[in-house]
Amino acid sequence: METSTARAIHDPAAEFYINALRQLQDTGIPFLVGGAFAFSHYSHVPRETKDIDVFVKPDDCPRVLDAFERLGYRTEIPFPHWLGKIHSAEHFMDVIFNSGNGVARVDDLWFDHAPRTNVLGLIVRLCPVEEMLWSKAFIQERERCDAADVLHLLRETGPSLDWPRLLMRFGDYWRVLLSHLILFGFVYPDKRQNVPAWVMEELVRRLSVSRPNLQNDVCYGTLLSREQYLHDIDRLKYRDGREEPYGPMTKEHIDIWTKAIDRSSSS
Repeated sequence: METSTARAIHDPAAEFYINALRQLQDTGIPFLVGGAFAFSHYSHVPRETKDIDVFVKPDDCPRVLDAFERLGYRTEIPFPHWLGKIHSAEHFMDVIFNSGNGVARVDDLWFDHAPRTNVLGLIVRLCPVEEMLWSKAFIQERERCDAADVLHLLRETGPSLDWPRLLMRFGDYWRVLLSHLILFGFVYPDKRQNVPAWVMEELVRRLSVSRPNLQNDVCYGTLLSREQYLHDIDRLKYRDGREEPYGPMTKEHIDIWTKAIDRSSSS
């Protein structure tokens, strides 16, 4: 059955998406469908979309773009640390292999746990919900915050989640997960049981034994927003939590990502 998101797409866009997905399947390169299609599938919340997101392993992104160039599409890699694009007139498909903050790199586990479903009449694999939660939890820009998406996903999928894998994904950034779980209990008091007691106990235990590190002058806010903590980096002279060796990104990639900020969105 097609999702409400799929039905909401007007015909020219749907034709592009269907053709692009078929052509991607023909390449034999493994991919997953994410974005609004996957979110609506898991959360049952309808969502309109103007594009389609496919996820591939980093080494496969150039192969996908090369294949579509040979088919006559225009392609680009606007952000070499996480995103490529395939264009056809006004329509486009995002080819994602990481997250904008560099944390949620696509690896074999994404594919090992990917369910199959019908998208626009094609049987494809979706991004696992655990990896969606992991990547969405960090999106807290001024103009876009995915916290509500995280809570909607937890409401529908919490009892069936692979919680050990989810905790593994967050790793040292477990406070981000805990903050969403606390907010989930506030928003949905009737669904607090969706989060296993052992998960909350473990995260609260970690919180109770943590101590301030007065020698740590790294700001990790940049993992949540590429714009809103630049003051801390530029003026307060914190070190950027995204930049190696503290985080997963190079300075070159951070500079490219920062230059692309639409400054007018914060005015």
